Amino acid sequence: MDKIIFNQMQFFGYHGVLPEENKLGQRYTVDLELYLPLQKAGKSDNLNETIDYSHVYHIVREIIEEEVKSLIEAVAETIAEALFQTFPMLAACSVRVIKPDPPISGYYESVAVEIYRERER
Repeated sequence: MDKIIFNQMQFFGYHGVLPEENKLGQRYTVDLELYLPLQKAGKSDNLNETIDYSHVYHIVREIIEEEVKSLIEAVAETIAEALFQTFPMLAACSVRVIKPDPPISGYYESVAVEIYRERER
């Protein structure tokens, strides 16, 4: 299956189970893989045959920056659900939500969740 890939979209949000996360907020990075047939778009050069990248970005930005969830697992699910509701041609998606700076003592690059969902038929 063909796919559209979004790498390292950056946002600022207030998700977390700790009070300081909800008050101070933190950076989030989101990666997406959107699975859909792209041949028609490639042959027609018509935006109506594919998914508008800017629309995807705005959906994800709104979820990260305007909704507050305790878990990034819930953030990822919300993103996947919104994408399926908005884009009927979307067959499946992979959503990775990354917290580069979670309030956890220790040495690590980041923490993240990644989900893969297929459209229910």
